[in-house]
Amino acid sequence: VQLQASGGGLVQAGESLRLSCAASRSIFSINVMGWYRQAPGKEREMVAAVVRGKNPSYAESVKGRFSISRDNAKNTVYLQMNSLKPEDTAVYYCNLEGKKSSWSSLSMYWGQGTQVTVSS
Repeated sequence: VQLQASGGGLVQAGESLRLSCAASRSIFSINVMGWYRQAPGKEREMVAAVVRGKNPSYAESVKGRFSISRDNAKNTVYLQMNSLKPEDTAVYYCNLEGKKSSWSSLSMYWGQGTQVTVSS
């Protein structure tokens, strides 16, 4: 299973970015899709996640500014980031929990990461 993330870049504080992450068609089912980020010198943290059929959850630091959505037909998850702040600067990783086949167990998969840099 491969995850391809895109949409990162360099923006100024207050601007917006939209990240996308598409899972390969080899995935049988997806339970959770989400985004994590890791800033230099810090641990990786969950930014937003959405369980199939349930409301999304967000880190406190991004509530009201970021919005996660998923397109189940396309196996794609999006992260709309508004009112970006310099402290949002990090490498953003998409993540999913799913099954490769009907008889396989749930596994976690990670994308390659996309850099988001917010200048002040």
